[in-house]
Amino acid sequence: MIYICVCILYSSVHPPPSTTNRRRLHRASTQFPPCMDLSLPHSSLNYSFQTLSPSNRSQIHLSHRIFLPVHLHRRNVHLFSTQLEATPMDSKILSAVDNNDCSSIRTAEGGRIGEVKRITKETNVKVKINLDGNANAENDTGIPFLDHMLDQLASHGLFDVHVKATGDIHIDDHHTNEDVALAIGTALLQALGDRKGINRFGDFSAPLDEALIHVSLDLSGRPHLSYDLRIPTERVGTFDTQLVEHFFQSLVNTSGMTLHIRQLAGRNSHHIIEATFKAFARALRQATEYDPRRRGSVPSSKGVLSRS
Repeated sequence: MIYICVCILYSSVHPPPSTTNRRRLHRASTQFPPCMDLSLPHSSLNYSFQTLSPSNRSQIHLSHRIFLPVHLHRRNVHLFSTQLEATPMDSKILSAVDNNDCSSIRTAEGGRIGEVKRITKETNVKVKINLDGNANAENDTGIPFLDHMLDQLASHGLFDVHVKATGDIHIDDHHTNEDVALAIGTALLQALGDRKGINRFGDFSAPLDEALIHVSLDLSGRPHLSYDLRIPTERVGTFDTQLVEHFFQSLVNTSGMTLHIRQLAGRNSHHIIEATFKAFARALRQATEYDPRRRGSVPSSKGVLSRS
């Protein structure tokens, strides 16, 4: 893993560029806005630096598709007669560069991942979440309606969500529902790490037919749930609708999240609950994505966002 702003490769044995070349570098660098530093796998590099013969005046050739914007004149970059090529950058990096948005690239290869195993006398839960995933969902909790809601979290948050759970559902769904949520919250806590560069806040309202649910959240490190759903029936299929609040309370407790859920409209229990998970997924996606203007700093005036 190496840190780059735009293929930072230095050579101390070659002389610095001439005054004319410095001016060209300055003009090239100011065509693009500055961007936060990236940490990319070495295999993702694909740059060509060429210096023509002295009679042809030195140039630096960069395909716009792979130009990571940075003020080159602020760095001690030396031009040298070498061509470097490696495997092409993956589509995610290329897409971010095409859109001049390198902030959306995760520094760790494979994304921000949290993986948790929780084993008690009542349940056995395994959770893996990738915040920079592709909406892949593989959920088997033994509670079909909960699996359906976790699929919404993956689909609308664009997270990879993998949950495997067994529990004492012959008694009821309470323990499995709770422990799945506790494990998901812990996985989120792991995946977020020090929370540098993220938006931190998320806010979304999701309609589903007659239902309309508003979710606002803050990845503050301080657990709090404010919950105001008026679900008209006690069950959706075999799922106890009281477990919705308990799910989010458990997730909040381990993730260190402030979460507000409000029902603005709705009469159908299934619609109300599903709209809640969709709104939560979109709000969480907003909060976990990167703010390019923040340049990797912690989104807090205190300089730190901790669980406690």
